[in-house]
Amino acid sequence: MDLQTREFLKHQFEIDDRIIELAEQAEKDAQKVFKRIDEIKQLNQLKVIKAMQENKLSDSHFNGTTGYGYDDRGREVLDSVYADIFQTEDALVRHQIVSGTQALALCLFGNLRPGDELVAVTGKPYDTLEEVIGIRGENCGSLKEFGVTYKQVDLKNGKPDLEKIKETVSGKTKMAMIQRSRGYSWRDALSIQDIKNVIEAVKEVDGNIIIMVDNCYGEFVETLEPTQVGADIIAGSLIKNPGGGLALTGGYIAGKKNLVEQAAYRLTSPGLGKEVGASLGNNRLMFQGLFMAPHVVMESLKGAVFCAALMERAGFETLPSVEAHRSDIIQSVKFNNKESLIAFCQGIQKGSPVDSYVTPQPWEMPGYDSPVIMAAGAFVQGSSIELSADAPVKEPYVAYMQGGLVYEHVKLGNIIALQKLFQQGIVK
Repeated sequence: MDLQTREFLKHQFEIDDRIIELAEQAEKDAQKVFKRIDEIKQLNQLKVIKAMQENKLSDSHFNGTTGYGYDDRGREVLDSVYADIFQTEDALVRHQIVSGTQALALCLFGNLRPGDELVAVTGKPYDTLEEVIGIRGENCGSLKEFGVTYKQVDLKNGKPDLEKIKETVSGKTKMAMIQRSRGYSWRDALSIQDIKNVIEAVKEVDGNIIIMVDNCYGEFVETLEPTQVGADIIAGSLIKNPGGGLALTGGYIAGKKNLVEQAAYRLTSPGLGKEVGASLGNNRLMFQGLFMAPHVVMESLKGAVFCAALMERAGFETLPSVEAHRSDIIQSVKFNNKESLIAFCQGIQKGSPVDSYVTPQPWEMPGYDSPVIMAAGAFVQGSSIELSADAPVKEPYVAYMQGGLVYEHVKLGNIIALQKLFQQGIVK
């Protein structure tokens, strides 16, 4: 960090010399990992460009349609570009999909029928899927209410329990669900190799079982995607990694043609599927966001590595550690007390370009089973490819930081968060 930058941080952001020194040391700790991240970025960027070239992307594809949206060529090319990138038979990319949870629900409801069995093979899924499945809540139209049975195989020492998975799935099982990211769990994200191992274990029992992967937070973090190692269908959100910070809303599904088609029938109606859905001028930002995604994901990943290095130097436990292999953009920091957790999230908010003056507080957020604090000064509401930090306010008081369109913003947010902890006497 040069002298001019140090002075700016000190006088404009009121950062103590001690915190600046820790930040400089943390950045040095992260340099080797940054080099590895740049190599991944380069390959993924080339993949995206090649897919756009192969599909002859044109300015005409940015035009929107209205009404039913028949013959929306931009929408069709966008689907095809996603399918090429993920190396799948088909894809469904729509601004009408409002979240990753809805994208996953479309896959589940579209491909499961009464009497089918769903097995979550990587432990309890993310909180917002609990009511979709029927683990929590009543009279909301869950899979359980439609007669879909559910089983769960918990992780063993943070990794998929392959033997238990093989014992649990059977010829009765219609779908096995894998969650790539850590969610609100103190565990590593599943690597592509981990996912491949799970898929092979399930298919060994019955090759007809559908493998669905919740790919949220994982796109472009590694050089391969789950569909390249045997996943039948994946889903995610455009206000996470693949939207590149430019998509205003939306979600995607990619996989085998028949499975994507069934999900499309659930989004619109049987018989209509992918053939309708006006793009309303959203195509340009979804294409451009996808183009930017490999770069933006790596900026956020560098920020996560810096966060780990900085918080470790300040004495906190982090997961992943600085040099650990990563398969999602999330960085977990364990605080072990409520006050530190809240202070960290409030510090991240203070470092944001949007709503920096706002002080987030825990609240009873729909879809969660405990109060949640969310720091997110984003240009797109709820965007978690932009810098954000959130946490359920319960033991062991772990903050989950993710995103960042540019590394410098993530760095600043973490420096301000640590300064807040310093001012409160939590960090010496």
